[in-house]
Amino acid sequence: MDITRKQPNSQMCFICGMHNPIGLKTFFYEQDDGSVVVRFTPEEQHQGYPGVLHGGIATALLDETIGRASMTAGREQWMMTAKLELRFLKPVPIGQPLTVIGRVDKLSRHGMSGSGEIRLADDSVAVEAKGLFVTLPDEQKESLEQLLPMWEVVPD
Repeated sequence: MDITRKQPNSQMCFICGMHNPIGLKTFFYEQDDGSVVVRFTPEEQHQGYPGVLHGGIATALLDETIGRASMTAGREQWMMTAKLELRFLKPVPIGQPLTVIGRVDKLSRHGMSGSGEIRLADDSVAVEAKGLFVTLPDEQKESLEQLLPMWEVVPD
């Protein structure tokens, strides 16, 4: 797949925040097939069991990546996760590059359903996810935008 656009980062988000001292500081890229991809190499501080990525961090990566897939449809909506289901198929090792992919399965003005996966360095699927995301009301969106001091594309 070819990258078509890099998405913005925020300031304090755990996943994409550039100023969060304990955050993952990930970058999100839109692909020409409409999916969003992130490349991330978990480190020792991200483990649950020794040598294995903590399931909560895997969940957070998929939640953010699938949620951002709605931005590729040209409708940057503020959404909140309503439901997220994961299947852990194999352990996700630390110290090895991962590819996290998110895509829109169905988009409406009320929200979207999406899916995604975490792929290991050998391209095998370690975690699968499906989610339901709801669009926030306009008044809540306006309130959140005032609290977002940084929402910009950050150089790699």
